Amino acid sequence: MTSPLNRTRSRRATSSIAVRVTHTVLGGLMALGWLLLPVARPGDGRPPEWQGKGQAVEEVSAASGQRGGTSADDLVLPVAAVLVAGSLAAYASVRRTRRARTRTTPGRAVPGTVPLAELDRLAGQSLVGTDDCVRTSAEELDSVAALFGPEAVEPYAEAVEFARAELAVAFRLWQRSDDIAPDDEEARRLTLEEIRARCAEAGRRLDAEAPGFDLLRALERDTPAALASAEARFRELAGRTPATRTTLAGLHERYAPSVYLPVAGHVEQAKDRLVFATTHLNRARQALDRTEAARAVACLRAAEGAIGQADVLLAGVDRLAGELVVAEDRLPAALARADACLARARTVPAGAVGGALSGRVAHTASVVADVRRSAAGGPYDPLDALRRVLRATAALVGTPALARDEQDGPFLRDEALVPARGAVTSADDFVTTHRAVVGVGARALLAEARRRLAGSPPTVADVQRADVLSREARQLAERDVRTYGNPYAGPEADGVGGAVLGGILCGGPVPEGAPAADGGPRPDGDPVGDGSPAREERPVANGGPAPGAASSGGASGDGASRTAAADSLGVASFGGPRTRYRRAAAVPAAVRTGSATPPPGP
Repeated sequence: MTSPLNRTRSRRATSSIAVRVTHTVLGGLMALGWLLLPVARPGDGRPPEWQGKGQAVEEVSAASGQRGGTSADDLVLPVAAVLVAGSLAAYASVRRTRRARTRTTPGRAVPGTVPLAELDRLAGQSLVGTDDCVRTSAEELDSVAALFGPEAVEPYAEAVEFARAELAVAFRLWQRSDDIAPDDEEARRLTLEEIRARCAEAGRRLDAEAPGFDLLRALERDTPAALASAEARFRELAGRTPATRTTLAGLHERYAPSVYLPVAGHVEQAKDRLVFATTHLNRARQALDRTEAARAVACLRAAEGAIGQADVLLAGVDRLAGELVVAEDRLPAALARADACLARARTVPAGAVGGALSGRVAHTASVVADVRRSAAGGPYDPLDALRRVLRATAALVGTPALARDEQDGPFLRDEALVPARGAVTSADDFVTTHRAVVGVGARALLAEARRRLAGSPPTVADVQRADVLSREARQLAERDVRTYGNPYAGPEADGVGGAVLGGILCGGPVPEGAPAADGGPRPDGDPVGDGSPAREERPVANGGPAPGAASSGGASGDGASRTAAADSLGVASFGGPRTRYRRAAAVPAAVRTGSATPPPGP
C-alpha cells in the first residue's frame, strides 16, 4: 500500500500553474496570428493601396477585378478562435464541477462524502479499538502459551505481531498527519483512510486466526482444567498482594513522593480485579456444575482477564522497586562521567569558542551539584536524578567545540535506557489496565516512544525522546481517566467498575473500523454475531458516554441490578469481544459518576 504522505501540495500547485501558462501562451499565439494574417495573405504582386484613395480609384479597382469586401478566408481564424475558446471554457467548467464534487468544506460537500472531521474521529476510534484488540489478543496468547508451550501458539503469535506492526504504522501515520498543511485536505483525507485500512487489515488477520485459536484452547471441551489453572494463578496473586503492599510502603518511606505516586493505587486496583475474579470464578464453577458450558466459559474468560490485569498492577510495583535500585547503582557512574566531561570542557580556551560551550558547562555543573545535594539530603528520586544528569551531560557532549570521547555515546545511551524503558513500561501498563477510557492521543505518543526504542541500537537522542513521549503519554492517559470518572455507577466492592475500566467487560459495538466480534468490523452493532441487538454501549475512550446513558449523579440500583448489568456485557478475547453472557433481568444503562465533560477526542 502506497503511503499518501508523498502526495504533496507542491505537485498540484505545479500542475495548476502549468495549465494556466499553457492557456496564456495559446491565447497570445492566437492574438498574434490574428494580427499577422493580413500581412501574410498572398497578393497579386501589386503594391498595397495607399490610404485616402477616392471613389474613382475604388471603382477602377473593382472594374479591373480586384477583390473588394470579405472573402471566406477571412472567417477561418475567427471561427477557429471561437472554437478554441469554447473548448477551454468547457474544460474549465468540467474542472470546477469535479472540484466542487470532491471538496470537503462545510456546506458544499456532496451527499455520501464523509466530512473530514468525521473521518478524523473514525480513524481515532479505529486506532483505539484495534489497539484494544491487539492487547487483549496478546494477553490471551500468553495464557495459552503457558499451558501448551510457545510452539503451539506460533501461528497465532505471528498474527498478533502482524497486527501490532500494522497498528504501529497506523499510529505513525496519525502522528505525521498533524504535519500536513491545514488547507491540504486531500492529503489528510488519504492519510486517515490509510489509517483505517491498516486497522482493518490488522483485524482481518486476527479474524483469520481466531477460530483456530479457539480450537487450540478448547475451553468448551476442557473447562475444568482451565478453571483449575485460573484458580491457581488467582491464589498465587492473592499471596503476593501483602508482599507488594510492603514493597510499596518501603518506597513511600525511602524515596520522594514523585517515585511512588504513579503506583500508589496499584495494590488497591489489583485487589479490585481479584475481587471481580473471585466472583466470576465462583460463577464459572457453578455454571460448570449445572452443565452450562457457554456461561462457564464466558465467566472464566472474564476472570482470566481480571487476573492478568491484577498481575500487571502488582508487577508494576515490584518492577519500579528494581528500577530504583538500578538507578541508585548507576547514578555515581553518571556523575563521574559528567565530571570528566566538565573537566574536558574547561580545558578548551575561552577565546576558541563562543558562549554555547560556557553556557552548557555552567548548566551541567549546576545540575550535577543539585543532584548531589538531593541524594545526600534525604528522600529523592533516583530515576529523575539519573535522567537529569544524563540529559545535561549529553547536551554538553554534543557541543561541537568539545573534544569527544568515543565512550561517551554508548555510555549515555545505555544509562538513559534505564529510565526510558521504565517510563515506557509504566505508561503501557496504565493504558492496559484503563484501556476502556484512554484516548488515541496517549496511545499514539506511547507507540512513537516504542518506535524510537526499537532501533538497533537506538541513538541517545531517540532514547531521551522516548522517555519524554512515554511520560507525556502517561499524563494524557491519567487525564482521560480523571475526565471520564467511574464508568459504572454504584459501589465498587464487586469489582465491576474496574473490569469495565480495564476493558475486561465491554458491551455494545466496538468503535467503527476496529476489529469487532471476530477481528473485523461489524457494522450492524452486534459484537456477538448471534443477531441479538446490543443492550448496552461500551464506554468509548474518546467519544464520551454511550448513547442512552444516564447523566452524572444518577443511581444504578442495588447490587443485583449491577450484577445483571455485568452479565450483559461482552467479554474480551482473542481478536476482540466474541462471547456474551446475560441474564433475563432488565439491564440498566451504565452511569457516569465522574466529570460531566466527555474525554478529549483524538
